[in-house]
Amino acid sequence: QVQLVESGGGLAQPGGSLRLSCAASEDISRITAMGWYRQAPGKQRELVALITSGGTTDYADFAKGRFTISRDGAKNTVYLQMNSLKPEDTAVYYCYADEQRLAVVRHWGQGTQVTVSS
Repeated sequence: QVQLVESGGGLAQPGGSLRLSCAASEDISRITAMGWYRQAPGKQRELVALITSGGTTDYADFAKGRFTISRDGAKNTVYLQMNSLKPEDTAVYYCYADEQRLAVVRHWGQGTQVTVSS
């Protein structure tokens, strides 16, 4: 069972930066994709960014140009660098990993709070 542990959330001022980390408990070579979703109060969970095992990345429109997803295979860790933060980026951010078994199994982290406020 893949376990994901997130860190790096917290409080940032508008225009500031935060870097989220998501560490997987197992070798991520069997994982086909990892990424981040977020959920703000009263809103649906939405995809922020993802990175495939081949290194392909994709971003939500609101994240393009401000957020960067990357991974460190040696550390089984995926990062989300968030710059130029806005108050509307305030949400709980969830890491996920898609593991290829007979079918794809999606694993979730516990979530980390990001608050953007002056």
